[in-house]
Amino acid sequence: MPRIQILSDTLVNQIAAGEVVERPANALKELVENSLDAGADNLNIELLAGGTKLIKVIDDGGGIERDDLHLALHRHATSKIRSFDDLSRVATLGFRGEGLASIASVSRLVLTSRFEGAPHAWRVEADHGGVGEPEPAALAMGTTVEVHELYYQTPARRKFLKSDATEFAHCEDAVKRLALANPGRQFTLTHNGRAQLRLTRGDLARRCAELLGDEFVQSGVRLDERVGPLRLWGIAGSPTLSKASRDAQYFFVNGRFVRDKVVQHALREAYRDVLHHDRHAAYCLFLELDPEGVDVNVHPTKIEVRFRESQGIYRFVFSALSKALSGTRAGQTPANVDPETGEILASAAPPTTQPASGWKPQDYAQQAYRQQPMPLPMASEPLATYDRLFGDLKRDPVAVAEPPPTWTGFAPSPAMPADDEDGIPPLGFAVAQLHGVYVLAQTADGLIVVDMHAAHERVVYEKLKHALDLERMPTQPLLIPHLFPAERLDVATVEDHQDALLALGFDLSVASPTQLAIRGVPLLLKDADAVELARAVLKDIREVGASQALAGRRNELLATMACHGAVRANRSLTIPEMNALLREMEATERSGQCNHGRPTWFRLTMKELDGLFMRGQ
Repeated sequence: MPRIQILSDTLVNQIAAGEVVERPANALKELVENSLDAGADNLNIELLAGGTKLIKVIDDGGGIERDDLHLALHRHATSKIRSFDDLSRVATLGFRGEGLASIASVSRLVLTSRFEGAPHAWRVEADHGGVGEPEPAALAMGTTVEVHELYYQTPARRKFLKSDATEFAHCEDAVKRLALANPGRQFTLTHNGRAQLRLTRGDLARRCAELLGDEFVQSGVRLDERVGPLRLWGIAGSPTLSKASRDAQYFFVNGRFVRDKVVQHALREAYRDVLHHDRHAAYCLFLELDPEGVDVNVHPTKIEVRFRESQGIYRFVFSALSKALSGTRAGQTPANVDPETGEILASAAPPTTQPASGWKPQDYAQQAYRQQPMPLPMASEPLATYDRLFGDLKRDPVAVAEPPPTWTGFAPSPAMPADDEDGIPPLGFAVAQLHGVYVLAQTADGLIVVDMHAAHERVVYEKLKHALDLERMPTQPLLIPHLFPAERLDVATVEDHQDALLALGFDLSVASPTQLAIRGVPLLLKDADAVELARAVLKDIREVGASQALAGRRNELLATMACHGAVRANRSLTIPEMNALLREMEATERSGQCNHGRPTWFRLTMKELDGLFMRGQ
């Protein structure tokens, strides 16, 4: 049995490098974080062969003094913490003192730095653990770190590296994360002599537009929520701009990119009600809290954290994001987008979730709508309808508007405030129905296309949720009960879960061992197929139990009910009915997506329509 002995510092560093520096991207992350901690405003990153041949980071930070250069390459040597108390409230990206030492142990590293006020720079080299003496060098203010031939003397470790293209992709992703967390810093990334990223200083909207695309910012939801010492802010991507993978999900805790199961579950649950089941949300969100409330010393890579009050963090993140997503309504223009040019306004404030101009439901009688002229021969009947409904308003702008007639499927609702001086509502006025599926509406700046089933499904769904939350799910008694044949399991479900069914607005009773009687249905779904609706609800309750259906799977159950209660495709609607649906959408939370995450409407501006026909070209 070999004797116990102390390992050499070089071997210890190489062992630690296996955790800290798994691939070139990890080394690059450590170096860039050091530059950011040093206060650098401009970072220039150069890579060769995906970072395996060269990683070079040039910054204009505070620099390192000559006497500290040697210490910077030793394990557990750092300027960022001094005691255990400092460790419990770490506010910097780096603090362990392992990064440079681990990198130097598996590469040839050159560290050149000029401290503020020093007459010139100093340079020190390390070759797989062996550190030379500092030498004078020429350099402007800041630090330059060069990492040559990563893992070239440890072939067992090097064989785990992938192709140059794969390793560069990981390096680029690491730079993007740090760039998103620091939009006020300038980043330049080159690979094999070719520029790949040039990110200028700006705010978060500009940085997100550069890295995640203009559409992400234009359609995204701004949020900034505070509760005590907690703050969640950033941009939550629109559910309609979902992704097939999680590669556009960025979450930062006190400026540090992290992956945490508690946070990821909270974000996923907040999006569940508006996102398609096989899609993933895109977001760039920042959680700020007291450093003592989070432990960042969980893993050497510092990508994992542990919250001291994880349940409180979960509830805060979930409620803040749910509130932001629920504040979106069909027809709204994001607050950070110019409605005329479509350009992103970098300084725009987070969008409000309340109607503009202090509008209240009782203001309906004061709202004067005027239909825009449409000289289309085929639109003569719709225009005649509008003349009957709004003709007085055209002739007398101060006349009182009467609510348009609506069919029983769409309850009369107050109109949303107009977006423009002509009094046109956000989703405009309906002009036609296409193939019994889509509603076409004219707005001040173009055309709106609405999927009528998806839109009405969301409207009904939100009303069902609200009624159930208030424990006021009204029942519509049926003059003649519906009798239908039922399986024995359905009969048993009715006998066992009468209270749950009543809470949902259903009055079901057993007529015989093989028959059920429907004596009442939810008032909001009175036009649905009562038998089909009852069977779907009984199936859901039977599969998961009434208590779980009204708790954990509450929304799924209500979504089933809403789907059966929504207007079906190929149902012919009148112009007033279409307008009633549009007004309902404008007043309903999350109405931009149906219960399954599909979009309910799209806008085609006049500029886009002109482009299709090459007008003005």
